Amino acid sequence: MIFTGDCMKRKTAKEILSDSFQELAAEKSIDKITIRDITDNCGYSPATFYRNFKDKYDLIAWEYSRVVSDFFDKINVSGYEWKQTLSDAAVWFSSEKEYLANLLQHTTGHDSFMRYMVEINYTSLEKYILAAVNKRSLTAMEKMTARTYCLGTVGITCEWILGKVNASIGEISELYLNTVPDLLKKYLLN
Repeated sequence: MIFTGDCMKRKTAKEILSDSFQELAAEKSIDKITIRDITDNCGYSPATFYRNFKDKYDLIAWEYSRVVSDFFDKINVSGYEWKQTLSDAAVWFSSEKEYLANLLQHTTGHDSFMRYMVEINYTSLEKYILAAVNKRSLTAMEKMTARTYCLGTVGITCEWILGKVNASIGEISELYLNTVPDLLKKYLLN
């Protein structure tokens, strides 16, 4: 049994498979990791893997979605604000730089991690805004603006992770905050 936090919690098969994948990714290029590697590493069968994920890219997206959801779920709980979300995201990206760099450098095309990041961030941002203001949908301009914000922040984050941008965690966090588009500020910074 695996313990997390102050209470006992049994990990799900998805969590164990994800942990196995991340453990392997610490030593091996993402594109070289096979489903068999993942399952052998944690004692599961490939059938168990395929009951939970369609492929390793689905696993990658699932894990990243969990991280992003955790950040969004904290907003407006006990005074946690958008600014803190952006700061915590920058800290997480920094702490996971090696793993994320492996994902960025060894996934391409339709399965590009950067593509997943943009889509997951956009979907989470849209969902948050809709829930926060009790709207049924964003306007076309709000959607394009939110997507542009996600494309920009993911792009600079990827460059930072890969060492193409030299900035501190605080500077990246400040950049995320200062580039919130005017059209979205009423939803995110109030």
